[in-house]
Amino acid sequence: MSDIKAELHKRCADYVKMRMDAAEQGIKEAQQASKEDTKSSAGDKYETGRAMMQQETDRNLGQLNEANKLKVALNLIGTGTPTTIADAGSVVYTNNGNFYLAISAGSLIVDGIVYFAVSPASPIGLKLKGQMTGDEFSLNGMVYIIEKII
Repeated sequence: MSDIKAELHKRCADYVKMRMDAAEQGIKEAQQASKEDTKSSAGDKYETGRAMMQQETDRNLGQLNEANKLKVALNLIGTGTPTTIADAGSVVYTNNGNFYLAISAGSLIVDGIVYFAVSPASPIGLKLKGQMTGDEFSLNGMVYIIEKII
């Protein structure tokens, strides 16, 4: 059973790496474009171009920072033993979907089954945390019944 946890954890790590790589690539491209923008062009146009490249660099730095936070949060989550109470690292099966409490990484498909990687701090994560098999809760007008936790 913990194989599914390990696979979901790996896919979340891949998601974080993809985000980090994209942000780093964006920073490199913005810096390269800034270097290639020569002073020989009209003064205002040059300054506007440089400012735009700086904004792009800053935006990508922010995304890289957020991805680093996700990486740290993910590294704190174990994939070992099954749990009976939903918490970070748990895989929770409900009548309205399957959830991996880790980081917000969207839907992940493993062996043809869809899992939603959600942060414990997200609205659904807050509802799931502390639940046990057989418990139920409602969110956005939907009733969720906990079928299984691993």
